[in-house]
Amino acid sequence: MSNLLTNLRFGISVFSLLMVTVVVSGCSSKKSAENETTEPKSAEEASDISSNSSFEPQPYEANAEQLLAARLDESEAAAGWIRLFDGHTLFGWEIAGNANWRIEDGTITVDQGQASLLCTSIPWQDYELTLEFNADAQTNSGVFLRTPLEIDDPATDCYEVNIAPDDNPYPTAGVVKRQKVSEDAPEQTFGEWRTMHIELIGDKLKISVDGKLACEYTDPAPLAAGRIGLQHNHGRVAFRNIRLRPIGLESLLDKDLSQWKKYPEMKAEYTVNDEGVMQVKGGKGQIETKQSYDDFVLLAEYKLPKPEINSGIFFRCIPGLEMMGYECQLSNEMKDGLPLSPADCGTGGIFRRQDARVIAGEAGKWATVLLVAHDAKMAAWVNGVQVSNWQDDREPDENPRKGKRLEAGTIMIQGHDPSTEAELKKIEIASYGK
Repeated sequence: MSNLLTNLRFGISVFSLLMVTVVVSGCSSKKSAENETTEPKSAEEASDISSNSSFEPQPYEANAEQLLAARLDESEAAAGWIRLFDGHTLFGWEIAGNANWRIEDGTITVDQGQASLLCTSIPWQDYELTLEFNADAQTNSGVFLRTPLEIDDPATDCYEVNIAPDDNPYPTAGVVKRQKVSEDAPEQTFGEWRTMHIELIGDKLKISVDGKLACEYTDPAPLAAGRIGLQHNHGRVAFRNIRLRPIGLESLLDKDLSQWKKYPEMKAEYTVNDEGVMQVKGGKGQIETKQSYDDFVLLAEYKLPKPEINSGIFFRCIPGLEMMGYECQLSNEMKDGLPLSPADCGTGGIFRRQDARVIAGEAGKWATVLLVAHDAKMAAWVNGVQVSNWQDDREPDENPRKGKRLEAGTIMIQGHDPSTEAELKKIEIASYGK
């Protein structure tokens, strides 16, 4: 299995094909001019590489009820857990290779085609990952960690956690070309649902199957952040309940807001009450981190007492300037009471770039936002459901309002107007290692 993906040359953005019941404004799926000249754009083109048949990615829709039902409970979401798969669409995933990836009965299923990876569009670094899988007896599949879309050798390019029978050199839970399963690994079963739990922190990888530790590996040359991938090699496999929790986040909140710079000349007021909750009120203004961040994952818990109240989390800001950065919107307002129709971008939307595909927060209730920025890719989850997935394909510019900014910048919390009355009881962040 080490070189099965060597010749893959097909990468398409699935989220641009998998629309919900409304068009997401601001969504960009175009590739750079360089990529457009080197990568196939369709399954038909990809099929010429190594397969005689092609599999056209199918559009899958989800209504508001389905997306809102995918929200996690408050304690899970507050701990940072998110769904990588909403159960109905492949929003936030990308395909490399030509195989018949599809959604069946709330699962991601594949059983035909060439060697292929279905990958998250967003790279991740340190995390817990849980999922359920169901594989046939002769299936060869896997879960790829810190992986690019295309790999040459799993011994150097990624961590390939195998799903394979006992006659494979690396049976289920083994790390291909790196570490075989332990003697105490649980007995193999096929054709039924099994649970895999993965913990990846720095150079250490732990894999448990059905609640039992099956493999441990320490990498002498740990990999940087990369995507999470599901593999099709041969045979049938299905996945469901794919959840992730980033690890290593540190709090930016304390009673004195010691990690923040205030702007007394602005009207907005920022205070922390005895319960440790930051309160934002008074009018237009900002509070700004003293530290700058380029690639990061940020977890915030927020509450807006009324639907029309507006705030925002700005990032990669030009230090000292007035909210001169990308904005992850905080707004639960919707048009005509329709969750799929944000009135003002919607919480988790990237303001003026891509609206949230669903309003997943509620006025007067605590909700969570998990925001990730990695190179030109940005995405957000609200209460565990992914609501945005955007890539900045504009020309580079110091000012992210005018173009793509990859340089580090500050985090700012916005006071939008005199009606703003926002509360944040958690703001935690972790930088991606380079």
